[in-house]
Amino acid sequence: MLYLKKLRTILQSNWFYYFLILFLIIYIFLNTVVIKYETSNPNASFLEGTIIDISYNTDNISFILKGKEKVRCVYYGNDINLANYLGKKVRVKGKVIPIYNNTIPNTFNYKIYLYNKRIYLNYNVLEIDVLKDENLFFKIKNLIYQRIDKITKNDSLSKTYLNLFILGNKDYLSTDLKEVYQVNGIIHLFAISGMHISLFILMFNKLLKPFKFKKGLIITFLFFYSFLVNFTASVLRVTLFYSLKYLFKRLKIDLDNKKVLFLSLTLILLMEPFMIYDIGLLYSYSITFGLIFFKEKITGNYLQRIFKISGVALIMSLPITISMNYELNFLSLFLNLLFVPLVSFIIFPLSIITFICSPLLPILKVFLTLLESLNIFLYNYRLTLLIPKMPIILIIFYYLVILIIIKYHKYRGIIILVFIIFLDIFIPKLDNNYYVYYLDVGQGDSALLISPHKEEVIMIDTGGTYKENYHVSKNTITFLKSLGINKIDLLIISHGDADHAKEALYLLDKFKINNIILNHNKDNDLEEFIRKSGKVNDRYLSKYFSFQNINDYLNHNENDSSIITYLKIYNYYFLFLGDISKSIEENLIKDYNLQGNFLKLAHHGSKTSSSEAFLKNFKINLAIISSGRNNMYNHPSKETIENLEKLNIKYLNTQTSGTISLKLRKNDYIVKEYQP
Repeated sequence: MLYLKKLRTILQSNWFYYFLILFLIIYIFLNTVVIKYETSNPNASFLEGTIIDISYNTDNISFILKGKEKVRCVYYGNDINLANYLGKKVRVKGKVIPIYNNTIPNTFNYKIYLYNKRIYLNYNVLEIDVLKDENLFFKIKNLIYQRIDKITKNDSLSKTYLNLFILGNKDYLSTDLKEVYQVNGIIHLFAISGMHISLFILMFNKLLKPFKFKKGLIITFLFFYSFLVNFTASVLRVTLFYSLKYLFKRLKIDLDNKKVLFLSLTLILLMEPFMIYDIGLLYSYSITFGLIFFKEKITGNYLQRIFKISGVALIMSLPITISMNYELNFLSLFLNLLFVPLVSFIIFPLSIITFICSPLLPILKVFLTLLESLNIFLYNYRLTLLIPKMPIILIIFYYLVILIIIKYHKYRGIIILVFIIFLDIFIPKLDNNYYVYYLDVGQGDSALLISPHKEEVIMIDTGGTYKENYHVSKNTITFLKSLGINKIDLLIISHGDADHAKEALYLLDKFKINNIILNHNKDNDLEEFIRKSGKVNDRYLSKYFSFQNINDYLNHNENDSSIITYLKIYNYYFLFLGDISKSIEENLIKDYNLQGNFLKLAHHGSKTSSSEAFLKNFKINLAIISSGRNNMYNHPSKETIENLEKLNIKYLNTQTSGTISLKLRKNDYIVKEYQP
């Protein structure tokens, strides 16, 4: 009893939680920042472990292999049904492949994402051999997957959402639909959350009413369900919160929900400090803390309560949302009024019932079709505000204001929160520097020219690949939004080859482009599609840039018909040469009196361009080569590199440097690389 009394005193003391916060900060910093981790098997010819998770991608299947360490494995074959391998212990043979950082600023960094999951090795699998069958837990999980497949058969719509609502698996949800739900502000409804778990608890409370140990059985189920959904943060939060509440009740320790919630967070971070970087955890806990703190204000009828809950969720998670999307849809508050009850009280329960009783599938499909159709329709009428990347100091200030609101109930602080957001929007406009970005778009070309105060944006080429359902310009759009830029004033397409122009079609569909300039050669199919946009003009009057498009050399060869863009910023001269060959380079020197401090070398550094005679004509500060890693053309060529080195010209290649940026001021410039 004395022990319990001391424990009660400690847990009820505010000072204990202040100490715990300080301890967690130090503990997380030491374990995730100070200590560095790396693979213990960098040259593995084979690996052994258990397949604990499988993801289905456009052209491959990836899975997580857990042995001595976790490894991400990629399999490109179609001769094995990997769905049957979940939970099995296997031996895989293949080769290690590199993991790259994001090379376009402010976009998703897959290398850091894997690192935060304690995955330091990427492996290309060529052979798989089963060593041991799955255990009971994985057998049950496989049975659930098989049940979903059996119910849905070739019905991709139902399969997508049954996987979502029962196992929290988003693999089958298309990228475009994810974007729709994200922009509409209802993506949270597709994560297994406290609202969904509450339904399970309610159901089990009814079913297990006669049993003496029903609470223990419910907790056991919650931990098992956490395993089924791969221990996602939101389910772990509810499981630990419910378990701690039950434990403290048994021990007769009276703790308010805020403290219990914080203790559940502490347990998660002590077990895995890298969870602090998990977006799901940040969303789940920030919103839940907000709902607890503002509980007394969430009153009124059902619709009023939903509106207030959505408002609190929006305020508490706004910096997290901005870090992912860089935009806010004002309609999301109202859309939640419609979709929260539809998903929570109809679609989610109906999904569980349909899983048990498959004849109800047609009814479920009606509601799923309604859900998708309504979201796509409303997405087209979204009302978004672009919010640039928030500096860390503004994020800290934002949450400090929320703490003041909570502590002193001064709701006038909401005005300050709004002011912080508009300050974040305004800050980029104070930047009076010019920027030139040579974007890493793989084996292709794309560059951005940004004026002082972000007033004018010119893009030269877009990049593009022949890979279906892959758009390199998604990252370009994300980057532009992170800078607070919502339009491209002028897009110059040097020529119609896919690696320079294909992404123009995606950009035209997803982003605002005011003007486009094409070369004067005969349009190919791609250029014809671009011309149909109605944005193509021959002339453009720039407010901030002094430039000339040289398009005099028309040729049956599309490369030699490239637009050559000649640009001056302050006292620096830029040349963008498209894919011209040495013969056009000779004509260019003969016909024009050009200078060039920064040259984007022609044709990705191919031997067909960048002759020594051409390069000698310029006082070059930096040459830029835009080429893809491991490209099939072996760009840049040995000859081009030899010419550059012979003339002592400094050069950077997007292969190794990633995106290359130039920040230009009146008297100097700064070069920055975003290396892979």
